Amino acid sequence: MAAATRGCRPWGSFLGLLGLVSAAAAAWDLASLRCNLGAFCECDFRPDLPGLECDLAQHLAGQHLAKALVVKALKAFVRDPTPTKPLVLSLHGWTGTGKSYVSSLLAHYLFQGGLRSPRVHHFSPVLHFPHPSHIERYKKDLKSWVQGNLTACGRSLFLFDEMDKMPPGLMEVLRPFLGSSWVVYGTNYRKAIFIFISNTGGEQINQVALEAWRSRRDREEILLQELEPVISRAVLDNPHHGFSNSGIMEERLLDAVVPFLPLQRHHVRHCVLNELAQLGLEPRDEVVQAVLDSTTFFPEDEQLFSSNGCKTVASRIAFFL
Repeated sequence: MAAATRGCRPWGSFLGLLGLVSAAAAAWDLASLRCNLGAFCECDFRPDLPGLECDLAQHLAGQHLAKALVVKALKAFVRDPTPTKPLVLSLHGWTGTGKSYVSSLLAHYLFQGGLRSPRVHHFSPVLHFPHPSHIERYKKDLKSWVQGNLTACGRSLFLFDEMDKMPPGLMEVLRPFLGSSWVVYGTNYRKAIFIFISNTGGEQINQVALEAWRSRRDREEILLQELEPVISRAVLDNPHHGFSNSGIMEERLLDAVVPFLPLQRHHVRHCVLNELAQLGLEPRDEVVQAVLDSTTFFPEDEQLFSSNGCKTVASRIAFFL
């Protein structure tokens, strides 16, 4: 999927560009004044929700539920000057369906520095928690990191990738930070955002989408009410999931379970065209068709859904150019 351009606006004339630069400079001057007045931690938090909506509409293929849920949750949270709890989202679906892409867009359109912002914290089990035998040390370190960064700035984003591989029990230390208490460990944490990313529930989501297709239902007719219970059950029944032994789902600390549907052939085509545009290349039918022909689809009989979503589109394009 194509990388985001903050604001999701096409480049205009040189005069238009000068206007944008002048406006940005004025905004920076105002931000600098606010920083000097002691609002430093808010300075990097510059939510651009119209830009996010635009980017999701243009580049996130086949995910009507994810688009609606994420935008609705963010609008309500960002516009509330005194939220009663942090925003907690759990993204679920098959590989390559857009979960990591959406999380990167959230960082991009909420914080000036995007994923490089000092207020955005990205955790991977392979990089940060590779040894299950060190679970107690990981708990202590994670609690200290979250508490310390929220003390420094309540406007922080915490991304937890590959929850399927997180050591069970580790997320228990986050539970006090995710509820509706006013203060935890002396820290006001209610303006924080926590995003959890997981493949768990992907098979169940795929089955619901397949049954809808077999029943000749449009995929946009699939409702959250059909998917949320099966995703929750898949997580709760998986003793190896990061939420296991944490109490997070049992205590209903998630604000939204966000399902990502499996991608069909025309969605993969959309991804190919987006990637070509990002590379500054004109659409070439032979390249698009070659990528589609090299993509594996399932189930075996219907050949309906991409096995890797759009995850390998960029590398396949490079091979066929």
